[in-house]
Amino acid sequence: MEARGRTHQLLTIIFINLLTVAVQIQQTKRTRRTFRAACLLTGVGVLAATLAACGGDDGDSTASGDASAGAATSAAEQQGPTPRLALSYDGGIIVVDAASMRQVADLPVEGFIRLNTAANGRHVFVSESDGFRVLDMGTWTRKHGDHGHHYVTTPRLTEMRFGGAEPGHVVPHDSRITLFSDGTGQVDIVEPAELLRGNAKATSFTVPTPHHGVAVARGDGSLVVTVGNEDSRSGIAILDRNRAEVARNDQCPGVHGEAAASDGVLTFGCQDGILVVRGNEIRKIASPDAYGRIGNQAGAEDSPIVFGDYKTDADAEIERPNRFSLTDTRTGTLRIVPFASSYSFRSIERGPGGDAVLLGTDGAVHVIDTVTATTTRRIPVIGAWAEPERWQSAMPNIFVQGPIAYVSDPATKTLTAVNLTTGEKVGQMSLPHPTIELTGVTG
Repeated sequence: MEARGRTHQLLTIIFINLLTVAVQIQQTKRTRRTFRAACLLTGVGVLAATLAACGGDDGDSTASGDASAGAATSAAEQQGPTPRLALSYDGGIIVVDAASMRQVADLPVEGFIRLNTAANGRHVFVSESDGFRVLDMGTWTRKHGDHGHHYVTTPRLTEMRFGGAEPGHVVPHDSRITLFSDGTGQVDIVEPAELLRGNAKATSFTVPTPHHGVAVARGDGSLVVTVGNEDSRSGIAILDRNRAEVARNDQCPGVHGEAAASDGVLTFGCQDGILVVRGNEIRKIASPDAYGRIGNQAGAEDSPIVFGDYKTDADAEIERPNRFSLTDTRTGTLRIVPFASSYSFRSIERGPGGDAVLLGTDGAVHVIDTVTATTTRRIPVIGAWAEPERWQSAMPNIFVQGPIAYVSDPATKTLTAVNLTTGEKVGQMSLPHPTIELTGVTG
């Protein structure tokens, strides 16, 4: 009886232990399922390390802190979009919150760089000596049905790179970004949405001879490229989606700069006028002067009129112009407009309603009706200045985002925001460095 009792007691203990283990296993399974579900339901604000522990994410890379490189930084949801600005200086890039006018980051970068927006709301291309590098401005909107969710995180330079030596022009157009490398003649076509997914994908093409040029990819797959070599440039060519030439114009000496107008029209500046591209038709509009150079232009895709500079001294090492150009791409007319002050190539912008916006060396922002060619508003912003001898030097810069124009002044190390509609100054901040270039993203 005693032996049977001990056996029964032992069996009872074993049964209880087995039952306990079974319960623990079930609890562990439920815990794992709960943990996995929590991981899958976690949106923004989760560290990359936590996502790794979950064994995956929710399939939306833009919900993480950094879609482009998987940085272990958290993202915070905001009530609305958070526009940001990028300003270059000798040694790095300053990132600023465009609304609060507060510095968000100061990123060190070696060498002389240039800045161009990717026009996808989040990224900026940084032109370095060996190619284009992508700067994640750390602000974006994730679409969700009929609305969006807005996030911010820490800005950072990603490892996404494009192009080659001597990176030049960056042209967002027709939901594509075209990058031109002067040293190699390489043309890279990037989709803005791919950058948001963190993909360094590009379709590449190399022009026959490298030169200081520009290219524009169009929605039908065609490509408009400048024609030239390291010594001279003569015009443009239109290539179809298979890169076979379908049209060419060699009557544009010193071709430089481009702009987009309404109805898919493109323009390219010449030393004696401007080329207007509509479909596969190229039209030359001559300047009223034998040497009447149009180089830097600003277009608006809801306006048929292109705003450009205008220079008339072929021998000047640096010409400080006192006229500008307005080209009506519908009628093929070129209007040269006197300007009481001067300006630089970093002074030309477009504003609300297609107005031309010009930062004069008188320190004022001039708002110009492109139809009547009259100045409708003059807004004093900074002190008088002069364009420096070297174009790489720090100088005042203007960037327009919505109704707000941002003006940087390296002399006082300030950034000022003005409302172009009301003419009021709406913000100002001090900068830690004299800045060179200025651009921004909408978030």
